[in-house]
Amino acid sequence: MTCIVGLIDGRRVWMGGDSAGVSGLDITVRADPKVFRNGDFLIGFTSSFRMGQLLAFRLTPPKRPEGMDVFRFMVTDFVDAVRDCLKEGGYAQRNNDAEQGGSFLVAYHGRLFSIQSDYQVCETTRGFHAIGCGADYALGSLACTSGQPAEQRVRRALECAELLNGGVRAPFRIELLEADEENLTLPLLSAVA
Repeated sequence: MTCIVGLIDGRRVWMGGDSAGVSGLDITVRADPKVFRNGDFLIGFTSSFRMGQLLAFRLTPPKRPEGMDVFRFMVTDFVDAVRDCLKEGGYAQRNNDAEQGGSFLVAYHGRLFSIQSDYQVCETTRGFHAIGCGADYALGSLACTSGQPAEQRVRRALECAELLNGGVRAPFRIELLEADEENLTLPLLSAVA
């Protein structure tokens, strides 16, 4: 199920998601959003609505210590808080002694991160990312719409994923996170963005 799209636009990050809830061949258009704010973070999830609900309502994101590198913070303090939240909420699983959560995008301080089910943190250099069953279609759309307005690119990526994938459904929720100018550090992005 799902398509979550994130796009860096200068010092801002746009994120959009669909509304599909999928179980086998059944699909439900859900009222609860897959893209939401939690403190200084913009989060968009796939994997499980339970995981998303925990990230929205139970996760207390930590504050980044002054001077700490943003990527290091995401890998350590932020992921540790997510792991604790998912364990306490009964969602995290252990399989062959490896702990697993789910997949979601996080925008923070003008940057875009993908958290994978093994809790690794990914930050691409292309300036956009997508997750979920519609990700490949959305990524193709984002790669082909360079130069167009950011919100329009996100919407078109979601529309493309809906057109070509049975697990993606409108309505789409698109949010914008403005970067906090204080201590802003931006990653090096490639020309594709």
